[in-house]
Amino acid sequence: MTQLKKLKKSIRSRSEKTGESYTAARRQVLLAQSKKTETPEPPAAAVVAVPAPSAPPPPVRKTTTTRGSVTDESARKKTGHGLDHWFAVLDRFGAATKGHTAAANHLYEQHGIPGWHAQGITVAYERARGLREVNQSCTGTFQVNVSKTVPASVAVVIEALESAGQRADWLEGADPGLAQALDAAFSGDKPREVKTKGADYAWLRFPWDGGKVEIRITGKPKGASVVADNSNLASPEQVEQRRAQWRVALEGLQRYLGR
Repeated sequence: MTQLKKLKKSIRSRSEKTGESYTAARRQVLLAQSKKTETPEPPAAAVVAVPAPSAPPPPVRKTTTTRGSVTDESARKKTGHGLDHWFAVLDRFGAATKGHTAAANHLYEQHGIPGWHAQGITVAYERARGLREVNQSCTGTFQVNVSKTVPASVAVVIEALESAGQRADWLEGADPGLAQALDAAFSGDKPREVKTKGADYAWLRFPWDGGKVEIRITGKPKGASVVADNSNLASPEQVEQRRAQWRVALEGLQRYLGR
């Protein structure tokens, strides 16, 4: 088992025992590990040896996505330095134990990095150091979005969402839990409605099994973009489950509107 996997296992184990969030548990585990590795002071009579050089920071971990973070090229263009430079800055600051908000504020306030890039560089740092998984938010929960371009106007997509009969058609073959969550959004105890901003943008928000869903519809020259954004998910496994469920559902919507 790699060091990274051991770290994640320790964090999740503590989180389950204490009820802490993933982020809080991570901070305590890292703090405990740093205390274990502290070198005790030599006895007074002992000859003080030259201290060994401190261990280098963990290597940058390659990820398959940069969503929510900043690329090396983007960081260099905006700040004049690449990610390696800013990772070293965050290491010296102690970002691993001080947390996401403090790290991003440090880059913004002490180094003059604009807010969005300060957040993005911090996310990239956390992923590279094994402190955050892909699709994980700074609160410890996970998120994923799935999108599809459909051959219809925003108004037509709204109708396909709001009409129970049309939903039944394009959701045929989709996950039953997803279909039930959409039905409950419009006809449950607290019925929702699709909200609009002009003719080319609309959105719908509703809860689903402890998570949150936001569907965004944006007008395009030849149709509309439909994005299903899922947040507050419990695990990477639920991320993949939601990704698969929404892919099937949005492909069904695309076929239905393209008839």
